[in-house]
Formats: sequence, C-alpha cells, structure tokens
Amino acid sequence: MLETAWPADLSPIDEQQLRPLGTSLLRADATGVGRADWPEVFQGQHQAVAPAFAAARFRIQAVIARWDGAAGRAVVHLVWAGVDRGGTFTDGRITELQFIRSVTKGGARWSPKSWH
Repeated sequence: MLETAWPADLSPIDEQQLRPLGTSLLRADATGVGRADWPEVFQGQHQAVAPAFAAARFRIQAVIARWDGAAGRAVVHLVWAGVDRGGTFTDGRITELQFIRSVTKGGARWSPKSWH
C-alpha cells in the first residue's frame, strides 16, 4: 500500500541507502538498540534511558523512501509493530523520518534532518 500511495521517485541507490538508515534509526529510538550508531541524534543519552519498546518484540512491517520536496531531502516512511513497556502490542504504527544529503570529497551521505 505504501508503494501505491507514494510512487517511487528516488534513484534505486538512494532508496537502498535510506531504507536501512530509517529502519536502524527507528529501532534505536524505539528500543534503545543501536543508539551508539547515531551519536548526532542521541547525544548525551546513555543506554540507561529506558526504551519505550521491547527489542525482542519490535519489527518493521514496511519501509519506503521518497523525496521530501527539495533536492537533497528525503523522507523514510515506516510501518512497524511492537510491544510497549506496559505490555500492549500494536501494529500498523506509522513513523516518518526526514534525512538530508550532504556531499563531501568522499561522496554523498544521508543524515537525519532533525530529531524530536
């Protein structure tokens, strides 16, 4: 349904790069797993911060990446499921994460645009 709602408009290479980035960032935020991989997002936060969702009961159901209205900006749309700390399971949760592309001598890199 995501593909139908938002037809592909990124190059396949950009989408291949953004999908795992969005998945990793959402997993880090929701479960705490992998926060060290995102120091620019989770500055000053330590693993002692209680995650909202159990890592073992978290899964991505669908993910796509699309342009976000301007060159060098993209949004990753994720549909996911998880069990929160209270034990409530929900699926079909929707999260959108925005990324910007910076170009350096080493090539292009996608980074989270803003956070919370």
